[in-house]
Amino acid sequence: MIKRLAENKIKELTKYFPCVAIIGPRQVGKTTLAKQIIAFNKNEYEYIDLELQRDAQKLSDPETYFLSNPNKNFVIDEVQQNKKLFPVLRAIIDRDRRPGRFILLGSASPDLLRDSSESLAGRIAYYELTPFLIEEIDKNKALEDLWFYGGFPDALLKKHPWADWMNNYIRTYFERDLINLGLNADSIVTRRLWYMLAHSHGNMINYSDYAKSLELSGKTIKHYIHFFDQAFLVRELQPYYFNIKKRMVKSPKVYIRDSGLLHFILGLEKPDDLFLHPKMGASWEGFVIEQILARIKSNRQTYFFRTHNGAELDLVIERGGIPVAGIEIKYGSNFTPSRGNTEAIITLNTPKNFIIIKENEDFMHKNFRVCGIENFIEKYLPEI
Repeated sequence: MIKRLAENKIKELTKYFPCVAIIGPRQVGKTTLAKQIIAFNKNEYEYIDLELQRDAQKLSDPETYFLSNPNKNFVIDEVQQNKKLFPVLRAIIDRDRRPGRFILLGSASPDLLRDSSESLAGRIAYYELTPFLIEEIDKNKALEDLWFYGGFPDALLKKHPWADWMNNYIRTYFERDLINLGLNADSIVTRRLWYMLAHSHGNMINYSDYAKSLELSGKTIKHYIHFFDQAFLVRELQPYYFNIKKRMVKSPKVYIRDSGLLHFILGLEKPDDLFLHPKMGASWEGFVIEQILARIKSNRQTYFFRTHNGAELDLVIERGGIPVAGIEIKYGSNFTPSRGNTEAIITLNTPKNFIIIKENEDFMHKNFRVCGIENFIEKYLPEI
């Protein structure tokens, strides 16, 4: 059993909120984590999986079921299967607001679970569980393994052949899960779009190109990509252009969130294949961004920065409307900031600036602190 960093935070939330929702993609370990959290008081909790017909029938009349078990707490898995549950939960919680009554597990973002946001406002806390983070993996496993195979537990631990696991994961998402979440679209078309996005990983989104290729409208393409974002498949990183008078790019960048899924789609079979691939630098960039965003403080905003004149940074962290850190991500041995990087930190006036590399280094170079991802996460990110 691998202890997740999220465990203590979620336990803390259950001390204050009557309902805590653990959200994240399928197979990321939500169920395992929830069972670990309630292991020492499992007599107080009943576990209900809404993908099991027997358990779903229990909540065919949820109000009666909850009222007949007034002293029990509940873990409800795959809660997106029954959105009508949320108004009932609101009424039940308002009768008894003791903390930790409900732990909801869902494979969708709060936006896709909009009913919960509307019905349980002020009663629910959300926590997004990501694939494995660097600190969570066995120290005997190299960072390259986490980067190449991705952070899904079964994929990284290779309980199944990695490529077969990835193929079945993708197939299930596009043939069933996205439809169940409410994406009314042809699974072949959406899967093709997702593959196209993978080959654009780390680039700005060109909606018109995708629209022409798939014979869809730009509005439909935007809807599909946003849906992928809300289902934790991709990340749309928005550009920073507020209060800046220079000509800015205003299209978001797109990343496949799990690096293992990206590498499978690119046709890679082993880590050595990655080092010869033209997407290696973009893959490393996306991997580092996911590691950072999984830990960043909740009141921080993140963007990338690029002007038409060539100023650019891979990541800008904003606090209270002010850019407080600029980050450039590099994989190779050349850690020298580009002219565009330097121009960007001058334009944004960021007080802290970093070049994040793979090696375990830590030194100043031309107004940037050059450091490895692990050093950045441990020493510098908590201060931003």
